[in-house]
Amino acid sequence: MEILYKNLLEFGMGEIVMILIGCVLIYLAIAKEMEPTLLLPMGFGTILVNIPFSDALAGPIKELYHAGIANELFPLLLFIGIGAMIDFGPLLSNPKLMLFGAAAQFGIFFTLAMARMFFPEIDAASIAIIGAADGPTSIAVANTLGSQYVGAITVAAYSYMALVPIIQPPVIKALTTKKERLIRMPYEQKNVSKLTRVLFPIIITIVVSAVVPQATALIGFLMFGNLIRECGVLDSLSETAQKVLANLITIFLGISVAFNMTAAQFLKIDTLLILGLGLIAFVVDTAGGVLFAKFLNLFLKTKINPMIGAAGISAFPMSGRIVHKMGLQEDPQNFLLMHSIGVNVSGQIASVIAGGIILNFFA
Repeated sequence: MEILYKNLLEFGMGEIVMILIGCVLIYLAIAKEMEPTLLLPMGFGTILVNIPFSDALAGPIKELYHAGIANELFPLLLFIGIGAMIDFGPLLSNPKLMLFGAAAQFGIFFTLAMARMFFPEIDAASIAIIGAADGPTSIAVANTLGSQYVGAITVAAYSYMALVPIIQPPVIKALTTKKERLIRMPYEQKNVSKLTRVLFPIIITIVVSAVVPQATALIGFLMFGNLIRECGVLDSLSETAQKVLANLITIFLGISVAFNMTAAQFLKIDTLLILGLGLIAFVVDTAGGVLFAKFLNLFLKTKINPMIGAAGISAFPMSGRIVHKMGLQEDPQNFLLMHSIGVNVSGQIASVIAGGIILNFFA
């Protein structure tokens, strides 16, 4: 009985706060359906590791972390599933959409400059990659660089991905006029041959790896997943990668990330600063894509709806859907989905390249 009371007395304010944070993550996952496959295991894992004398922290969660997060295995395996989910058809039909994916990465380098004022170089570079809006890339970069803020960076990256429907619309509306939001972009369905679809992931892997060698693993696993999808002879493996592999790795990823979410590691002023910088990165990324589209419109006869530029962040497919939904709200006959998804998948590639560039400079 005394041991029981002793354990209860070990609960400090920090542990209570972290358990409440875990409950908030679970609430967002269930009640708001914000990235439930990740936020729910992350939230429950946070509860487990903040129980005083928890055997979960020293046992299975620690082992999972070192087996899959510390060596970047889980993020890379998840990329295979993501690659298998992505249809690059809209991008291949209109390759210039790749420009918007590049423009929407501006927030990474803007945030790097800001973070450097508060953090050492390695940590600033790791924090900046939150702007990639790509959880696996954020984890891989932070781990490779050896940042001490992996937990905070991971939570910020995935939390803001889940909050994209809340973050992006106000930024888009602030930077566009109603007339611009009403611009229609008819979509011409172009036949993309099977050979093109098969060659695309191979060529992208070779070119990106040759230019940015530090991105080889990230882009390679992503494109390998897409090659499984497009080759036409591995349908069962493609389905497994999209569903079983992606879901299983996401569960392990979410619960093992909680290893870094103990009160001692997480409840610091630095963590709040990282969350603030992550939000800035997302806002600047969104603004960069929209403003780039507005800039192009100065020279184009056939105008682009600047909202699609916001889909250049890597939050796939949420950002593409948000832009499409906003277009329908302005004009029920304005269908921007294929354009925005094309930009969105280009952002997936661009975010990996940006992560590789960061590693190339700072690893």
